[in-house]
Amino acid sequence: MGPRSSKRDDLAPRGRGGDIVVPRIEQYLESLETTRDAVLLEMERQAAERDFPIVGPLVGRMLCLLAQSIGARRILELGSGYGYSAYWFARALPDDGELILTEASAENLAQAKEFFRQGGVRCRVRFEPGDAFEILERLPGEFDIIFNDVDKQHYPSVLHKAIPRVRVGGYFMSDNMLWGGRVVDGPAEPTTEGVLELTRLFFRAPNLYTTILPLRDGVSVSLKLA
Repeated sequence: MGPRSSKRDDLAPRGRGGDIVVPRIEQYLESLETTRDAVLLEMERQAAERDFPIVGPLVGRMLCLLAQSIGARRILELGSGYGYSAYWFARALPDDGELILTEASAENLAQAKEFFRQGGVRCRVRFEPGDAFEILERLPGEFDIIFNDVDKQHYPSVLHKAIPRVRVGGYFMSDNMLWGGRVVDGPAEPTTEGVLELTRLFFRAPNLYTTILPLRDGVSVSLKLA
């Protein structure tokens, strides 16, 4: 069975992933982010109320910044939940840019559509239900950025399936790369082993230059060199 790419399947233990950054420091940094509109704030409110995993404002701002830094025009998400990270990406895209969300949960995707409608997102947006890798295979062309958040046991597959679809000079980013701190525990469960194996592959790949940022639950950023 392929990656379902539903955010409920990717929920890391509370109190581990959320505490990688000292809470007081995280609160301070979040206080500096004053650009969130009413839609992002409502997404964050619902995430807290429902214990639904989103990347949060610090990672969101970073995603937006990195997309702007390379003049991104085409972005794909593998696993979008109800569209929080995608909404940040949309802020970086020009009006004729393209953003593609994939999500196994029809309910999550419908909610993402409504959030994007409320926010008046201007770039071209496609909402693709189903298996993220199957959707990737039928989409044409290259992407400036691919953001990965599929089920963790499928993480190693993204190196072979998604990296070839990122343009040279583009970014591949992956969420939950510290996986609630379990990357330094043992023995590894299949989900943790999936994260660890993708990490090993990243740092061995000659065509990628990768770093892992300890924001929220860890985000890897890989620059495609060739």
